[in-house]
Amino acid sequence: MSSPTGPAANGTFLGMPAVPPRSPYGTGHLRGERTFPRAAHDELDNEQLRRNLGKATHSIRAKRLAVTGELPDWEQLRDAGSAIKTDTMNRLPELLEQLERKVTERGGTVHWARDGVEANEIVTRLVRDTGSDEILKVKSMATQEIGLNEHLESQGIAALETDLAELIVQLADDRPSHILVPAIHRNRDEIREIFLRHIPGVDPALDADPARLAAAARTFLREKFMTTKVAVSGANFGIAETGTLAVVESEGNGRMCLTLPQTLITVMGIEKVLPRFEDLEVFLQLLPRSSTGERMNPYTSLWTGVTPGDGPQEFHLVLLDNGRTAALADRIGRAALNCIRCSACLNVCPVYERTGGHAYGSTYPGPIGAVLTPQLAGMHGAKDDPNSSLPYASSLCGACFDACPVKIDIPSLLVELRHQHTEQSGTTAEKLAMKAAATVMKRPGLFTTAQKAAGLGRVLAGRDGTLSRLPPPLNGWSDSRDTPAPPRQSFRSWFASAEGAAAMRAAAAEGARNTDDAPQEDS
Repeated sequence: MSSPTGPAANGTFLGMPAVPPRSPYGTGHLRGERTFPRAAHDELDNEQLRRNLGKATHSIRAKRLAVTGELPDWEQLRDAGSAIKTDTMNRLPELLEQLERKVTERGGTVHWARDGVEANEIVTRLVRDTGSDEILKVKSMATQEIGLNEHLESQGIAALETDLAELIVQLADDRPSHILVPAIHRNRDEIREIFLRHIPGVDPALDADPARLAAAARTFLREKFMTTKVAVSGANFGIAETGTLAVVESEGNGRMCLTLPQTLITVMGIEKVLPRFEDLEVFLQLLPRSSTGERMNPYTSLWTGVTPGDGPQEFHLVLLDNGRTAALADRIGRAALNCIRCSACLNVCPVYERTGGHAYGSTYPGPIGAVLTPQLAGMHGAKDDPNSSLPYASSLCGACFDACPVKIDIPSLLVELRHQHTEQSGTTAEKLAMKAAATVMKRPGLFTTAQKAAGLGRVLAGRDGTLSRLPPPLNGWSDSRDTPAPPRQSFRSWFASAEGAAAMRAAAAEGARNTDDAPQEDS
């Protein structure tokens, strides 16, 4: 028998399934250029950003609490949503094949993309086949994730965002900072300046009134809706049972893009599939209440394949993996794929509220981004990979778990990712410190000596009895918190002293008296 080659030669036994690939390093928008602490440090200096975020997240949070509180069965709806998504992940391959079959039966064409590079190439080819050099975009996290707009631009194809917030971000050459409200970091005056600089023919007298800002954008987009032949969308849900796709939105731009163009291309992450049409009954209650704080979405668009003479006459569905199968293979981390992109976790997160979305460096910010991004793109793509810092971008307060409409236990997932990062990081300063501590604690003599040495730290304490700054490698701790000075006497030395012995005897005597005074039950 010949010697093993390929994966077996690299430590994987023959017959052992290979780990699915993650999103390729250096592609798309699933990795920032800096670690979260460094990026967050700069964002915290932006006082305007913090005011914008605080106002917006508090407003959305209050609306969500009001409309979810109206439903007596809200917790049962959350349980149902969680159960449906868990069942979906357990049967994902068969459901995707069923979805492909149903879409094809209704006149659509299904394309499979293992990563963002393939998805970009597929969409580019499909647009070129129509002869068009411009497309309209419906708000889509998946296309942001793979960097579709940038790829199309490099190929001479112009992509215009039609969602108002996405348009603001695009015109400003900015980056989205929120899953639901991409321009949440911008206020009305900033938006007015962006429109005045970048929208052709806008009224120079335009003010910052929201209605007039929206009207300016509507006028700019209306001609594009009527003349552009190709649109690209994402999908909130894809129904395996019928081949139906669903997009929910608040402005009506999505409805225009899904009905007016001749060709519609939908890029959908494979985790967005649902088994049955009736499952929408659950998710169309969960999603609007959790995202915008509305009882129902103003626009809910459903389409199934191609209908002759009505809507786009050519429909393509691109099913995107891009690391999702790798996340699915993680027994614990796969729960992140249950996310329905409502952004409720962002709106309750104290870390996100102060740093904003740009600090995360990924299309997916906030608590779910700190979980999902490392799952899709990995944490060890290069030395000092910025994604390795994301699981630590949390206080683990648990507010995200309480808010999640499908009950994703984000704090537990963050802890698991921290564990995985530690296990895969090899020898680190933290591991060496823990090993040294274990060595000392196993030897009473060394432990006593170490306690006495630590007591010398009292000379460095301030008048308030705290150490404001510790020496490396402990300075990371003291950079954000004060450390109590070591006590004058350790517990072990006090316990061994005459004072400690007397206190223990007194406590024992008091315990005996309490026992004697306690009422006795009749047998």
